[in-house]
Amino acid sequence: MILIKTKKEIDYIKESCSIVAETLRLLKANVKPGIKTSELAQIADDYIQSNGGKSAFKGYSQGGDSIDYPGAICISVDSEVVHGIPGERVLRNGEIVSVDVGVEKKGYFGDAALTVPVGEISEEKKKLLEVTQQSLYKGIDEAVAGNPLHNISAAVQEYVEKNGFSVVRDLCGHGVGKYLHEAPSIPNYGRKGTGVKLKSGMTIAIEPMVNAGTYRVKVEPDGWTVVTTDGMPSAHFEHTILITNGKPEILTA
Repeated sequence: MILIKTKKEIDYIKESCSIVAETLRLLKANVKPGIKTSELAQIADDYIQSNGGKSAFKGYSQGGDSIDYPGAICISVDSEVVHGIPGERVLRNGEIVSVDVGVEKKGYFGDAALTVPVGEISEEKKKLLEVTQQSLYKGIDEAVAGNPLHNISAAVQEYVEKNGFSVVRDLCGHGVGKYLHEAPSIPNYGRKGTGVKLKSGMTIAIEPMVNAGTYRVKVEPDGWTVVTTDGMPSAHFEHTILITNGKPEILTA
């Protein structure tokens, strides 16, 4: 069931999204060679809590045999696509790192991510970051009330593949707001003109995950970390969006 939010609910969601955006800005400023992923997670957790929120990810359960997610944020490096667990890994010059932040405040959620260069990176990685970020905005442009949902998906896929990269197919965006993950699922590939109609008051997380090589991915033995099967780098950008009767509003800008 797709949830249409009231104005009061949207105000609460905006509050959580504002903390997400500021946390991402803080993390981006602290990504540098030599820092541990656990240090970045602590910076994020401290900031979120100091603003009256809590991590939406820490303790999250996906059922089955896997452990509940142990980190305050997800940190995924190079060939790690998403859901990388913070730890003792030290970031090195030339890597790229995705930082994914979810915040709950007053029972409402915001979710966003970006991928950051660590020091100097290759031209290929620069292009991967640029194309992934631009594909997100191509998708957002289609997030208009009355449009079919998969117009977002098709816009992302077309832009990514036109630039020689591939979109991950095993993972997707989602509704967000009253819960961290809500209906509808928002794949990053699809056929324009299909899917449910978008309605004003929907809040959704659009999140292209783009690989330099094959779109195929696998899950590591920790039960969480998703990696590319060919070891090529991957990038991830995400915003929480409010569907309106006009231009979509980016709540995690």
